[in-house]
Amino acid sequence: MSDIANLKAGLIADIATADTLDALEALRVGAIGKNGVVTALLKTLGSMSPEERLEQGPPIQDLRESVTAALAERKAALEQAALDARLSSERIDMTLPADPGPQGSVHPVSQVMDELAEIFADLGFSVATGPEIEDDWHNFSALNIPETHPARAMHDTFYFPDAADGRKMLLRTHTSPVQIRTMTATPPPIRIIAPGRVYRSDSDATHTPMFHQIEGLVIDKGITLGHLKWTLETFLKAFFERDDIVLRLRPSYFPFTEPSVEVDVGYTLTNGQRVIGGDGDAPGGGWLEVLGSGMVNRRVIASCGLDPDEWQGFAFGTGVDRLAMLKYGMNDLRAFFDGDLRWLRHYGFSALDVPTLSGGVGA
Repeated sequence: MSDIANLKAGLIADIATADTLDALEALRVGAIGKNGVVTALLKTLGSMSPEERLEQGPPIQDLRESVTAALAERKAALEQAALDARLSSERIDMTLPADPGPQGSVHPVSQVMDELAEIFADLGFSVATGPEIEDDWHNFSALNIPETHPARAMHDTFYFPDAADGRKMLLRTHTSPVQIRTMTATPPPIRIIAPGRVYRSDSDATHTPMFHQIEGLVIDKGITLGHLKWTLETFLKAFFERDDIVLRLRPSYFPFTEPSVEVDVGYTLTNGQRVIGGDGDAPGGGWLEVLGSGMVNRRVIASCGLDPDEWQGFAFGTGVDRLAMLKYGMNDLRAFFDGDLRWLRHYGFSALDVPTLSGGVGA
């Protein structure tokens, strides 16, 4: 017993006087390493009788624990001393120019979202949001989209297993369900925009499985197609920051609007690129589809619990990514989601580039 006590006292004294981490490591290896003295004592326990192990085992275990604790304590003290010495010797010259390193930037989609919200806020619209995982009724049925419509097909829509109550669940294919949720929860008059992510099974240079959309809805009394045209014209002039925006409305079909119109905007070719603005029928010009819109279908108004003889409205929708491409000269939608920092540094915006109507939404 006295040998173990003396060994313990000697090892702890040596550990306490170790002045470097290397010296401490040498002591650790010599004590509790694979061939250390404490390890050797632990190995003798296996050959002892039960009576001998009962007598000699506790002191040997206490030796190991005491040496391990002393090593850990001394190591922490030496590391703290080294850190204190380093901190006291290092100085920072605050007058030297700082290298900020790689800088983050605002994604063009986020910038355009802010621009759109700023424009429509000035027109009296508020922002409404809704869930991205929707049920079949909000996404299709309430919008007068029949059961046989191609949009409901598996190759166009991402479906989930049915909910516990039997509802068909899916990733929303447009932000129109937000319009339904707003009309069923908010009494008219209503003026909202609904920006957000939507999902469709499509992928090429101008389509991605996930993209961003913004839709607008107005429900009030005495609303006509003229109100829709004025709103869209005012919005596009503010967004593209040009007064020579010319619109062309073409008859179209959407289940949730009647009548429905596609909205084209005139452009001119400049150095081989489309520049929004001007009459599309003029020499060197053309028309580009940018919006789908129309008067809200009576069935949609009725399905939301409103009287279509009392309340009328218009709705419109467009792709945010597409608007960003047109305004900022991008030619491939897939690059928006590649996560390439070089692309983002080129097309991104400073966090201080806050869009305002007075300073320019594209400032």
